[in-house]
Amino acid sequence: MRKFLSMLAISAAATTVLGASHAAAQAANPFKCEPGEKYVMNVMVSGVEYWFPVYEMFKQAGQQFGCETEYTGTPEYDVNKQIATFDQALAQKPAGILVHPMNSDPFIEPINRAIDQGTAVVTFAADSPNSKRVSYITSDNLAEGTYAADAVAKAMDGKGEYAVLENPGQDNHDKRIAAFIGRMEAKWPEMKLVGRAASNQDATKAYQAVLSLAQAHPELGAVFMPEANSAIGAAQAAKEGGGKIRVMLADVNAKILDMIKAGEIFGSVNPNQGMQG
Repeated sequence: MRKFLSMLAISAAATTVLGASHAAAQAANPFKCEPGEKYVMNVMVSGVEYWFPVYEMFKQAGQQFGCETEYTGTPEYDVNKQIATFDQALAQKPAGILVHPMNSDPFIEPINRAIDQGTAVVTFAADSPNSKRVSYITSDNLAEGTYAADAVAKAMDGKGEYAVLENPGQDNHDKRIAAFIGRMEAKWPEMKLVGRAASNQDATKAYQAVLSLAQAHPELGAVFMPEANSAIGAAQAAKEGGGKIRVMLADVNAKILDMIKAGEIFGSVNPNQGMQG
């Protein structure tokens, strides 16, 4: 009996110590949000499917840590309108904002203002390096452009004409385009860049640009763009031209996957968006 009571006392003491340790660990856990603590994600062209898995994982992480989250941005490709939505989010005084800045420099002042207010700002996929942002999360845009160039050049036996569609001023897209062209020049000298046009993530502009490029360069064999919206228009133009132009891009959505399966798009390089969230 005495032995049993002794064991009971030891067990109770151990339980008390473990319980106290668990409570202390919870109190010291820096990854638990306070009630009402909120984090916001902000983007431009907010209907683009690329953002959805980013926000899904952002939201799931928030739920895991007991945080509130919100998806914000402008549906348009307009830096001023995106900044307006950023300011609207900032007015809520969130603990942090995960932002994809459409252009680097216009976001310096808004980001710095947020930091000075006490809101942490992290950029993702595109950066504003001269701002006070606390961190930058991205896939390897240079590797994406390089891989895309190799895939296209190999399919064309290392020789032929290509063009690019671009969105000037958008940091991550500029890097993909520069890497694509740089790789062609360095490794595939018989691949000739014959044209480049700004489509600005507009499928109609991309469609018209590829029609014009194909007319001006009948031997055009490929066109690369750094995002999915432009690829939809480019692929339609290539299809109407007989399908000899290989459409290569970065990023995917459901429509792009269907077009790849149908043979209307040559291929796509896609990062792990969820990891960015």
